[in-house]
Amino acid sequence: MTETAETRPGWFSDRELESIRGRMPVMYVQAVPVRVDEVGEVTRVGLLMRATADGRFHRSVVSGRVLYHERVRDALLRHLEKDLGPVALPRVPASPQPFTVAEYFPTPGVTPFHDPRQHAVALAYIVPVAGDCQPRQDALDLVWLTPEEAADPVVGAEMNDGQDVLVRQALAHVGHAP
Repeated sequence: MTETAETRPGWFSDRELESIRGRMPVMYVQAVPVRVDEVGEVTRVGLLMRATADGRFHRSVVSGRVLYHERVRDALLRHLEKDLGPVALPRVPASPQPFTVAEYFPTPGVTPFHDPRQHAVALAYIVPVAGDCQPRQDALDLVWLTPEEAADPVVGAEMNDGQDVLVRQALAHVGHAP
């Protein structure tokens, strides 16, 4: 899961968030950005490059928490803009439907998804983007891969915490079975 400093009133301090994470699941949205052709076929999958606190690099999808009193669609748009830039032009329907729900547990092996800090529930979406994407905030780079490249185990090994599984699920959902 991705973290950034939020400046909205009522946002939790680091200490409050740590306490909450230890007692209840936290809601997230995740988005697999894609490019589509004129008939809606996925031609490219966008993966971000991020750095961990200890200086390691990994690929990831767009991800972030849903704020209190924030619609899921608004959270999705906010995180897409945060990671891909203000002119990414994501096409999010008025009533988006996730392709899966990913449960991240602090205990490895409960599901394919792992987050050592918390139990998190992430609604995962496939989002076509049509504009110019420029990675921002804690996203260092963005690469566009073919569906076959994105499903490659070598690329999957560059992802943490089960996000490779999430990308393969997204690809299967749009008809690109491994």
